[in-house]
Amino acid sequence: MHNEQTAITPNQTAAVSDSRPRPRCRRRPSSQSGQHWDRRVANWDTIAASPAFHRLAQEIVVLARPQADDRVVDLGAGTGLLSLAFAPQVRDVVAIDASPMMLERLAIKADAAGLGNVRPIVADLRALPLPDESVTLAVSNYAFHHLDDAGKEVALSEVRRVLAPGGRLVVCDMMFGLSLHRRDRQLIAHKLWLLARKGPAGWLRIVRNLCRLALRRWEQPATLEVWQRMLLERQFAGVSVQLLQHEGGIAIATRPERPAHTSPS
Repeated sequence: MHNEQTAITPNQTAAVSDSRPRPRCRRRPSSQSGQHWDRRVANWDTIAASPAFHRLAQEIVVLARPQADDRVVDLGAGTGLLSLAFAPQVRDVVAIDASPMMLERLAIKADAAGLGNVRPIVADLRALPLPDESVTLAVSNYAFHHLDDAGKEVALSEVRRVLAPGGRLVVCDMMFGLSLHRRDRQLIAHKLWLLARKGPAGWLRIVRNLCRLALRRWEQPATLEVWQRMLLERQFAGVSVQLLQHEGGIAIATRPERPAHTSPS
């Protein structure tokens, strides 16, 4: 994908807020991953509408502490669970996702809610089409586990690039490993139990997931320790990673403020 620079300026934002046009999904070349998710729009909309995901979204909003002048980027926005939650509270939201169809659904929802400050852009999280230091808040919900660890590192480097000094990052994602650690064993056993309860269809899913795992096509969650390392290596400050009761976790970090210049004595 090529990088397309799309600045967010106060004048542009004011114009958007006043006229409140229907959000347009800016299309970029669709990746294979994007095409895969295009076929899952309805299914993902159902998942995102569940009480569990709405509770996650509200927790992310609380932890992100949105301000009226925030410029937000939603990483892996899907059909808009986070984007639509933040939009009424901030200056504007850029919704990034690899799937054009996901973002078309998001745009329809934003239009129905009268939200003219949401800008969907089809793009890869590893190549954000935003200028340096152009956003003040980056958020994400259950998107990073679709990237391998190297991809996560590139995406986090991109996040740090586009965050203004003092900008905040709040990411909710799967956080566990395929290990013998107690929490990992319990999570995997619980998932296998839930699938097995469904009978033959569940056992078939278990076999398919094992095949995907063997072919390295399964989701690729990172552990709490890996998230801490990735964020610290990219020189984020205030790094905090907490595990949730289920397989998820939330990582919080800040791009440091520039050091104040002192006059020579």
